[in-house]
Amino acid sequence: MKVMIIEDEKLSAEHLIHLLEKIRADIQIMRCIDSVAESVAFLKQNPELDLIFMDIHLADGISFEIFLEKNIETPVVFTTAYDDYAIRAFKVNSIDYPLKPIGIHELKESIHKFEKYHGKEQQGSDAKIKEVLQHLTRNYKSRFMVRVGQNIESIPVEDIMAFMTRDSLSFLIRNDGKKFPVDYTLDQLENLLSPLTFFRINRKTLVHIQAIKKISPYLNGRLSLQIPQLEGDFAIVSRERVSDFKRWLDQ
Repeated sequence: MKVMIIEDEKLSAEHLIHLLEKIRADIQIMRCIDSVAESVAFLKQNPELDLIFMDIHLADGISFEIFLEKNIETPVVFTTAYDDYAIRAFKVNSIDYPLKPIGIHELKESIHKFEKYHGKEQQGSDAKIKEVLQHLTRNYKSRFMVRVGQNIESIPVEDIMAFMTRDSLSFLIRNDGKKFPVDYTLDQLENLLSPLTFFRINRKTLVHIQAIKKISPYLNGRLSLQIPQLEGDFAIVSRERVSDFKRWLDQ
């Protein structure tokens, strides 16, 4: 099996090579490269490869950029999960995405998946690649400044259970249930917050995934979320948002 490794951490690359050689006696490491530019240059020579192991963050950029420069038909195993949501959405020849540090059992499973699906056609699109790149490189808000009496306080997003609107005003709801007005609409907040952790369940409420303690069916195809410290200790997922909400939970 002819393998290429794209990895900018020397120890990680050596560890991966060691495990591969333990798993398969016929492994041939064709190249071990640490940058986007060098990877593109090598792949443009159309080398004969069976499998590529690819890290996400490289010395000169993000490895997804390689796919914009060269159409890659060789199956890929991503050796990191920097952004699990993006990798799940990224379907360009992706066989697997084991988390670092990679163990021998995880690597065996990746090789098994390669052998199982080898030869099956897989396709991706430039639009999907660009979408993933945008998601990976985007900076979301990590904290919000609020007024507490005459003072100012900074609240990390990890300490926020929800954002809500009441009478055209928006409020940040801290994990202890305290409310603070913020100068953003919910539409603006949706763009400022990571979609991995926050979801807009209805027109007036945006919730943090860690705040949800229980999910139950509700009237007319809706869902009821148990969120302690929130008003009434629950919130309702509107019927038109239920399908998207379930997909969000299953990322």
